[in-house]
Amino acid sequence: MIDASKGIFVTGTDTEIGKTRVSAAIVALLGKCGLRAAGLKPIAAGTELIDGECINEDVYALRAAASMPINAAEICPYQFAAACAPHVAAALEGRRIERAGVLAAVAAVAQRADRVVVEGVGGFRVPLGDAAGPDGAWDSADLAVELGLPVLLVVGLRLGCINHALLSAEAIRARGLHLCGWVANTVDPDMPWVAENLDALAHGLGSAPCLGLIPRLPAPTPEAIAPYLNVPALHTLFKTQDLTTETP
Repeated sequence: MIDASKGIFVTGTDTEIGKTRVSAAIVALLGKCGLRAAGLKPIAAGTELIDGECINEDVYALRAAASMPINAAEICPYQFAAACAPHVAAALEGRRIERAGVLAAVAAVAQRADRVVVEGVGGFRVPLGDAAGPDGAWDSADLAVELGLPVLLVVGLRLGCINHALLSAEAIRARGLHLCGWVANTVDPDMPWVAENLDALAHGLGSAPCLGLIPRLPAPTPEAIAPYLNVPALHTLFKTQDLTTETP
């Protein structure tokens, strides 16, 4: 387990709903406090050529947001070429996602950092290994439990998000993890009755505070996202003194 006061684990209601963008924005804000902060995504599927480097775009974004020296292999020890479920992507390359390797990689960065933001892959329960492997069947929920960090849930605002969010929260809490907050990220800019959906989410997610409401942004950089985060709540969560941002 990682010292729970040193960071959070970021999961989402689905894939492609903004986990990395939210994680990078939080990492950047922590860096502005003078902290050595890093975002980690231990497992990532789908690479492309960016600035002459074959890299997963989420790993690239997290590296850019870090306020400490860190390389792509430290951020993500398990990058796979195919953009599909990670256990499938690993099998396509004749590789295996090793439980001990993931945990060791996160622990190594956490020892050097003041704060870490560890991003999961896809939703809360994504297979990472099968029963035939040496680690047995395990998934991203098992990883979250072994890390022992508070969990932040990124909710993709679109039709069906209430059900997805409440089921995810139920699964998180059933594993004995602390749901420390949630961020609503606009996936469908034309979604009707947004206010009503947000009210239902706030009621259904109970004591977990809303840590941000992000509109659909043309360029979702950390700087663009920061004004839409609940900075006082993040200040409390990370026990920092000077998280600041501008009002949109």
